[in-house]
Amino acid sequence: MRFLRNNKPLVGLGGVVGLAVAAWLAFGFFGVQALFLDQEVDEADPFALETTGTVTAAPETSGDIDAEGSGDGGNESTGTDAAVPTGTEGSNTPAAPTVTVESSGSFIGLDHPAAGDVTISTDGTQRFLRFENFETDNGPDLFVYLVAGAGAEGDPGLFDDDFVNLGPLTGNIGDQNYEVGLDVDLDRYTTVVIWCDRFNSAFGAADLT
Repeated sequence: MRFLRNNKPLVGLGGVVGLAVAAWLAFGFFGVQALFLDQEVDEADPFALETTGTVTAAPETSGDIDAEGSGDGGNESTGTDAAVPTGTEGSNTPAAPTVTVESSGSFIGLDHPAAGDVTISTDGTQRFLRFENFETDNGPDLFVYLVAGAGAEGDPGLFDDDFVNLGPLTGNIGDQNYEVGLDVDLDRYTTVVIWCDRFNSAFGAADLT
């Protein structure tokens, strides 16, 4: 007891250090604060502005023009031909590329709740994976993976064996887009996984069909 009384400052310092270490582990390493801080996003569909081509008609001229270039009022022609807009005579505005949905699916929760729809679309020059009505828990080091051979309800241990990393999860709530290279084989990489790299944990997954 005399030792404790004589070393109260040391005991108090040890407690402070212990609390500091515990706080660092909780907030610095484990990132528990992310579980309570939602990151909401609302990204537009990257192909939403692509429209089909339209035909531009040549403007109508007022009055009848005779062979001498004079109008109804008998006024002499100025000798200048009526201007015809360039590119309107028998031509169409180039059509926008056709957008094709290559695959789609819906999220299921795994280690955390997850919901929403996912599609992969292309216009032949670009390809995007898009989440809509998406929601899951937030967390540290979350990434979007395209995974081969596992399946959303398969062995989670396979999720980080053969995958394409599309980058960090933009937000745990809301619509968002991720570019997918045209060289990525969608017959091979058929599952989207929200993967926590820090703890090797799958928050949610969706099979693409």
